[in-house]
Amino acid sequence: MAAEQTKVQKGTNMKIGAYDIYSIETGTFKLDGGSMFGIIPKILWEKTNKADEQNRIKLSARCLLIIGNGKIILMDVGNGTKIKQKFIDMYDLDTTDHLYSSLIKYNIKPDDITDVILSHLHFDHAGGSTVNENGVIKPAFPNAKYHVQRAQWENALNPTERDKASYISNDYLPLKDYGVLSLVDGDKEIFPQISVHVSNGHSPGLQLLKISDGNITLFYAADLMPCTSHVPLPYIMGFDLNPLITLEDKKKFLKKAVDEDWIIFFEHDPDTIAGKIKRTEKGYLFGSPVEFT
Repeated sequence: MAAEQTKVQKGTNMKIGAYDIYSIETGTFKLDGGSMFGIIPKILWEKTNKADEQNRIKLSARCLLIIGNGKIILMDVGNGTKIKQKFIDMYDLDTTDHLYSSLIKYNIKPDDITDVILSHLHFDHAGGSTVNENGVIKPAFPNAKYHVQRAQWENALNPTERDKASYISNDYLPLKDYGVLSLVDGDKEIFPQISVHVSNGHSPGLQLLKISDGNITLFYAADLMPCTSHVPLPYIMGFDLNPLITLEDKKKFLKKAVDEDWIIFFEHDPDTIAGKIKRTEKGYLFGSPVEFT
């Protein structure tokens, strides 16, 4: 299906240059609140992210659907459906509205997707890359190229003891086996008006996305700033392998976000899809939401 022929049931969520952009929900899950906020005390982070009885906070698994220039692109793919009961229980996974069912609402079929850009290969971002068909693990979007940073791919093949639990090989090894993997090296414009930018703090080769036509810029922050509550500089996840690199990258991108009036897309925030940043005497803070209408 050519992108120009795609008809959706809802009005365009956001228009930037040649692209119609939609926020896609793929379900929710929970992670330990302390791990999500690193050195920040619970008495502070729980003001914005209420913990359950197991100290877990609710998170969204939110993706982008980008249509234009003959492309139908997904940015990240959520947890997917190859989920064992142990994972469902541990992370309180709810995939009632998984990626396939969410795309159906926009009359998009898996075969229609031309490209998948993965921020990184942790299970909550890349789980939906593959599906289990009668015991065979295959790419979920068979006609798509999957774009991954080379540094991230190499890290996923040889993770450390500290981060190996975040990787599930069935999510990404079949991409190479089926010949749909495209490795990216560093910052790059991969399509007109769409560029990727690398941050190595959370995980080597974390790939962030920027869509800009010179007037409007949308920045997909992925796990650099997963929620609005991660905007303040010290609010860095305990999962990050190199938190001081995360800190420097947050300074760099938040300055640009304020100076150039970017819209930040929050992949994991359970309540807010996107919004603007403000600079105050106390540092950078989440400013105001931007609605996807």
